[in-house]
Amino acid sequence: MATKIRLKRIGAKKNPAYRVVVADSRAPRDGRFIEEIGYYQPVADPTVFKIDEEKALYWLAQGAQATDTVRALLKKAGIWEKRNNRDETEKAVSE
Repeated sequence: MATKIRLKRIGAKKNPAYRVVVADSRAPRDGRFIEEIGYYQPVADPTVFKIDEEKALYWLAQGAQATDTVRALLKKAGIWEKRNNRDETEKAVSE
């Protein structure tokens, strides 16, 4: 099963809000998901987002692919770099 970390729209018309979820890649955008790991409100001033770092790192380690928008949010939160550092550390330990 291929999993993706992506956005699920929950906001009202002309007022988008999103949940950051882990879902099967075949599931519809607002359909079934495995786990909710955060939220994102792009219309708020300033933009509001929160992502559970432990859950995000866990799912990335399990092979989940982040969409472009979620990847940008992870980079902004500093989680994407921790994922890369974690991978390098594991490679160095195994060698």
